[in-house]
Amino acid sequence: MKQRGEKISCLTAYDASFSALIDHVGIDIMLVGDSLGMTVQGHDTTLPVTVTDMVYHTRCVHNARERAFIIADLPFMAYPTALIAAENAAKLMQLGGAQMVKLEGAKPDIVSFLVEQGIPVCGHLGLLPQHINQLGNYAVQGKKPIDAEKIMADAQQLEQAGAALLVLECVPAKLAKEISTQLSIPVIGIGAGIACDGQVLVLHDMLNIGTSKRPRFSKDFMQYAESIEAAIRAYHQAVKQSLFPTIDHSF
Repeated sequence: MKQRGEKISCLTAYDASFSALIDHVGIDIMLVGDSLGMTVQGHDTTLPVTVTDMVYHTRCVHNARERAFIIADLPFMAYPTALIAAENAAKLMQLGGAQMVKLEGAKPDIVSFLVEQGIPVCGHLGLLPQHINQLGNYAVQGKKPIDAEKIMADAQQLEQAGAALLVLECVPAKLAKEISTQLSIPVIGIGAGIACDGQVLVLHDMLNIGTSKRPRFSKDFMQYAESIEAAIRAYHQAVKQSLFPTIDHSF
């Protein structure tokens, strides 16, 4: 899809009902994100989410999908070493039905080890929600030149390590464009501008049904939709036609 210039649409999913609906609409990727800790479980952060939680919700999503690609997050402290990462990734794939796992941060050695075991990996750079206690807040990352250079170098390392996909969260649109151009693997943005190869949003944010304030980079697709399906379809089409995100949803 990247090679032919087709934008990739992605949404989070956490259960069978939404999985079936998202799949039917035509969304390319469903991400079973540890964001479920906030959207489904009601926590303030993603940190309380366990591997058991992730396996359960991934299986729910897998049971109802027919065609969409499924990525599942490795939650907080599920990948401190390559071996532990592989054991937990195996659970997400064997028990949950995930086709790829996603992990946060620049961990090329762990990515390389997982790929060697036949586990497809998606990297995640920029804002790292699992690092919230170090970051202090959910702020845009990579605004300073030195920070932007670090994210660019980390992205290149992850690709070299064998990552097949990369999520960029809350980084300046200019930086995301440079990374998307430099890498041969697809780059999926969330709060990272229009130039990424695809876009992902948290389902509850784009339906405006979350328990917390909707982030600036998201959009309420329910506002003018007659149904949830219509809202998801509008998001899918907006991504495909490069109509979302706009400058209002970018940094």
